[in-house]
Amino acid sequence: MASCPFLAVSERLRLTGRKKPLPLAQSANAFLRLLQSEKGAPTPSQSRFRQVSQSIQKTGTYSLTLPELSYGCRLAWRNSVRCVGRFFWSKLDVLDARDARTEEEIYQGCLHHLRHATHHGEIRSTLTVFPPSDSRGRGPRIWNYQLSRYAGYRINKKQVLGDPAEAEFTDLCLHLGWKPPKKRTPFDLLPIVISLPGKKPRLFPPPKKVTLEVPIQHPASPCLNSLHLRWVALPVVSNMRLEIGGISFPAAPFSGWYMETEIGARNFADENRYNLLPEVARRLRLDTSRPSTLWKDQALVELNRAVLHSFNLAKVRIIDHHSATASHLRFEQEEAKAGRPVQGRWDWLIPPLSGSLTRLWNRSYDPTEYSPNFLPQKRLY
Repeated sequence: MASCPFLAVSERLRLTGRKKPLPLAQSANAFLRLLQSEKGAPTPSQSRFRQVSQSIQKTGTYSLTLPELSYGCRLAWRNSVRCVGRFFWSKLDVLDARDARTEEEIYQGCLHHLRHATHHGEIRSTLTVFPPSDSRGRGPRIWNYQLSRYAGYRINKKQVLGDPAEAEFTDLCLHLGWKPPKKRTPFDLLPIVISLPGKKPRLFPPPKKVTLEVPIQHPASPCLNSLHLRWVALPVVSNMRLEIGGISFPAAPFSGWYMETEIGARNFADENRYNLLPEVARRLRLDTSRPSTLWKDQALVELNRAVLHSFNLAKVRIIDHHSATASHLRFEQEEAKAGRPVQGRWDWLIPPLSGSLTRLWNRSYDPTEYSPNFLPQKRLY
């Protein structure tokens, strides 16, 4: 079949808005036809169509070839409506770990992902694919939101030492037998929790040896350095379900590199996270007597300056929000040349700092999600 960019649009399977998933045979057929229409994709032959159809009829499922899997993973990134970094979708490294059978093998696959993607600070966009769901929709699960995150220890009903977003998961880890450091800090890495269908979750040690961390320092205000802040170099989302051609992969950790506002404007600044703005403002001697002094805005900018400065100093790849949104505009232009519309979630694509200064501010997007894609799944705790 000749390459036709408009066919790539018509063959896409809509995911959002469906009351129930399409039959597997229909999803598989649509994915193979989509590959035929994509420039640079592996082109399935008619015998491949027959092979997939026969496999589904006999066994109820089929297996993606490695080229199909790799390109499908890249398409999932390209289709992700929440990601502002999609300009680099074709450069994704795909690690095939579908032969992992035990919790230990999956844990080792997670460690390998961290090593490969971190790459001594030269971050590589990476996706590791573990075994798919079975005929009953069950498969291996990684319970962590991200592979490397900091614990949130409950001090009382209102106070948490560390990351409040991880307080529930920290409770779970403690219940499963995790022994945190004797001297607890706001930046203790959490264990990794993995489960197989029909089995209880297993606890594995925090990935300390393969998690690069960046100490946060301000380029001009040493008074912030005594906060002893740090953050992990690599964001590896591990609780999403990857869907390709009707096949679900419930354990498929995915990572790119940080945009600085994810750390400086959300993880550090949100009131329900580390809530550092009041302390940063105090150390910078800002007037916090009333909101109209814009002390929160000033403190927020300085926190983000510190994050960018620190990652650059540590030679760890990061992108600022102006460059990230500009790259998304280039992505939109490339997609337009290929005859493909761009779906997006405006509330995710616009950064939480100076959003109106970015070139995406006045644009609008259709949030519809298409296959292949990364999808949320039911939390296990």
